[in-house]
Amino acid sequence: MPWPVTASRTVYENPWIEVVEDTVVRPDGGSGVYGVLTVRHPSVFVVALTDDDEVLLVTVDRHTVGTSVEVPAGGTDGQDAEVAARRELLEETGYAASSWQVVGTMDALNGICRAPETVFLARGLTRVGPDDGATQAEEGISEVRAVPVADVLGLVRSGGITDGETVAALMFALLALGRVA
Repeated sequence: MPWPVTASRTVYENPWIEVVEDTVVRPDGGSGVYGVLTVRHPSVFVVALTDDDEVLLVTVDRHTVGTSVEVPAGGTDGQDAEVAARRELLEETGYAASSWQVVGTMDALNGICRAPETVFLARGLTRVGPDDGATQAEEGISEVRAVPVADVLGLVRSGGITDGETVAALMFALLALGRVA
């Protein structure tokens, strides 16, 4: 159950997020201030698996952390989650998938955020996108590559993949595939 809120004010907002400062009653009964970021539209994450048991990964230049290796992902922009997942996979990798399965839901940074997310496993991949890379460049994507599942796990283990949502999305997919118990 959420902490009781005695006052609330929006301190920042844009089309994608809202930051609210809540005056709350803490679990110990004292009062406190809590900042909450709400993402305006849920996000989707796509673990795209090739017929050769490889995962499509993108290398993205993030304003916050610099270079990051991730699964394709993005906001739903108000669309149905699967529609958005199909769009994100195509925009970020140039691939489409014939098989889509929801393998999990999660909440990003739930100590400070309201950011629901859906994870999809996409299979039956076909390259359909343009080869000019315009969409990838706009999003800061410098590389799209297919990496064997075992090597993806090695990237997680070695710190080559540090994005927590990508790690969680991979876990959901591996659970759905029966690769981990």
